[in-house]
Amino acid sequence: MTELPWPFVGAEALSAGIISERAMRRLYAPMYPGVYVPRDAAVSAQQRAQGAWLWSKRRGVVAGLSAAAMHGTKWIGASEPAELVHDNRRPPRSLVVRTERLLPNECVETADMRVTTPARTAFDLGRHVSSVTAAVQRLDALANATDLKLVDVEAIITAHAGTRGIPRLQRVLPLVDGGAESPQETVARLVLINAGLPAPQTQVRVFDEYGQFVARLDMAYEDLMVGIEYDGAQHWTDPEVRQRDIDKQYTLTALGWLIIRVSRDLLRYRRATYVARVESALSSRGLRL
Repeated sequence: MTELPWPFVGAEALSAGIISERAMRRLYAPMYPGVYVPRDAAVSAQQRAQGAWLWSKRRGVVAGLSAAAMHGTKWIGASEPAELVHDNRRPPRSLVVRTERLLPNECVETADMRVTTPARTAFDLGRHVSSVTAAVQRLDALANATDLKLVDVEAIITAHAGTRGIPRLQRVLPLVDGGAESPQETVARLVLINAGLPAPQTQVRVFDEYGQFVARLDMAYEDLMVGIEYDGAQHWTDPEVRQRDIDKQYTLTALGWLIIRVSRDLLRYRRATYVARVESALSSRGLRL
């Protein structure tokens, strides 16, 4: 038997004769009441969003993290609850439903579903995510995946003056940088800002004296030629990646760059050491701190 496209509404599949009730119960399991996926399937954040929309009888608007996932945002775990703007206040577990006012220009159609625009999605994420760091990570990733413009988010703030959570969002927005390519890069930038250092630029392209491209740095103080590179696990476990890192470090040093390498361990347990290394590099280049 050919596998049904999923998620699907069980009652619809049964009434159309696409599958028998026995086969559906044997091969599929409910994601939400009445909405089915294959048993033991690895469900993505996008599929979870689609399942939530089907549960709403196709009336809900995909919002929050689910909207971010539909816009191509990375780093959203499949186990995160789906989010909808909908009038049903009794959602099943693992589904967040909010009854909020949406203006016509705050929704777009994606994969046949109504989904909040990137700007409206940012407006929601920045208000509903309680940790400032986590909110910036979410908005960085959204901005990296879309053409999100902060001026559009500010327009939505104006249109929804007095909405709960706006003060938190207004603290988050100035920290957003779509150049961050991972949540850890966001943390590496925020640690420096919170320590009182200038915000580094993201994704800085470096060229040699002949105008040939040399490297793209995760973050840098370009005028001072101080770069910061976050090394994820692949930088230590993949020999080819490690060799490229060694060659890049040699070339950048030869061009006069100071490079601070940052690991997950350094960010998690030794932030003061990380900040001190960046401060020392900046001071050596004449920046008065």
